[in-house]
Amino acid sequence: MLSAPTEVATVLQLPSISDLVAVARPTAAALGAELLVAGTGPAVRTPILGVDLGSIAPTVTLDAAVEAATDAFRGWRSVPAPVRGALVRRLGELLREHKSELAAIVSLETGKIRSEGLGEVQEMIDICEFAVGLSRQLYGLTIASERPDHRLAENWLPLGPVGVISAFNFPVAVWSWNAALAVVCGNPVIWKPSEKAVLSAAATTALARRAAREVGAPDGLFTLVTGGPDVASAMADHRALALVSATGSTAMGAALAPRIAARFGRALLELGGNNAAVIAPSADIDLVVRGVTFAAAGTAGQRCTTLRRLIVHRSRRDEVLERLVRAYSSLPIGNPLDSGTLVGPVIDTASGGRVLAAIEVAAAEGGELLAGGVEVAAPGAPDACYLQPAIVAVPGQSEIVRTETFGPLLYCLTYDDLEEAIALNNGVPQGLASSIFTTDLRDAERFCGPAGSDCGITNVNIGPSGAEIGGAFGGEKATGGGRESGSDAWKTYMRRATATVNYGNDLPLAQGVSFG
Repeated sequence: MLSAPTEVATVLQLPSISDLVAVARPTAAALGAELLVAGTGPAVRTPILGVDLGSIAPTVTLDAAVEAATDAFRGWRSVPAPVRGALVRRLGELLREHKSELAAIVSLETGKIRSEGLGEVQEMIDICEFAVGLSRQLYGLTIASERPDHRLAENWLPLGPVGVISAFNFPVAVWSWNAALAVVCGNPVIWKPSEKAVLSAAATTALARRAAREVGAPDGLFTLVTGGPDVASAMADHRALALVSATGSTAMGAALAPRIAARFGRALLELGGNNAAVIAPSADIDLVVRGVTFAAAGTAGQRCTTLRRLIVHRSRRDEVLERLVRAYSSLPIGNPLDSGTLVGPVIDTASGGRVLAAIEVAAAEGGELLAGGVEVAAPGAPDACYLQPAIVAVPGQSEIVRTETFGPLLYCLTYDDLEEAIALNNGVPQGLASSIFTTDLRDAERFCGPAGSDCGITNVNIGPSGAEIGGAFGGEKATGGGRESGSDAWKTYMRRATATVNYGNDLPLAQGVSFG
């Protein structure tokens, strides 16, 4: 049975609306954006208080953005790739100069703690550096021909305008993963951000457009459109968008993908994650406690790579859970702008309600609440939601663990052998990130091998969250199959053309065909 929630003595001391506006307005202005306190454009909301701080100016329509991007593409596709890299280099420099300001906007708008806001902007800087180097490495192949005096070449060419649909939890970094690569590959970018993070998007777009002006690049390379699912659907349907990159829920991807496919467009999908960590008998428990606590409670459980399922060997279960419950009890919860806070608010009360409802479902399935799972009092902010991160022990047959609940909720399951652990890891619809904590080389290799985890990310002795930009990011199954960021993800933003060049005087045909 589910144990009764522990009474929460903590009462949060939060800033006033005027305090937050006093931070947001000059900070946005320094980035080239404007927070309009009495405006009529898309609303700027903060989960710190659960209130609107103002709005941004209305953005252009999707058709206007596509027209500008199409015009820009005609010239930009012929600009040498290393010259295109100069634009991304300048964007990276501006991000360095304004790292603190953009991070503050991200924290205000999403509730991320300051270090995570700074980390997100650093991720943008990192992908810009990667893309600048990539601008001199858009390599194709030279292929041996069976015909004399012939050469086969594989060329990678610009694709066309790219649409980017981003989610609130990484309001700027995911855009940069796409935009830095797309622009270096010769493509303009049209961005539809989450309705919950429009100021972050407006500020980032202002920096990108400034970078374009300063290097003499076309203005239409970076455009911003705002709106809800109707705008996302219109992007999916728009034949001028060669690629639509969409980050969000599996349900969102399932709605958009058939529409994109119906017009033979390309889709890059980064969807739900229901990530697990396996704790093997040989695991270093100190590593486990630190890795699991951040992976499960960091970002208030609102990363796509957040740890949601802990799969612990029976011999280590009690020790692991005792240590984790102790660690959870010491997590400072509160205003994410305060330096001592480690867990800020969830994005809204609806999100918090889904977490609490999932705990009740787990209870009905025989689960036991071991830590957290209750709301922290926030006087003066009735529409904000701060939760104590929860740990719920569930039986192996629990169905609720198959559903991704986007918040600070960690389920704990027990296993007896590695095959069972791998089956539990793989036994959900999603396939984004996974990890194993072990000092046994055989366990690690089996988990990462062909009969191991079926996820796009498999880590050893770290949690599933916190990816670096050097590797391709993405997952399988209901996660969508897309890959962004590093490795050869750049190929998604280009079209492949195989060229055969005859530099001789004869016309031999392939496969020995004779026609003459």
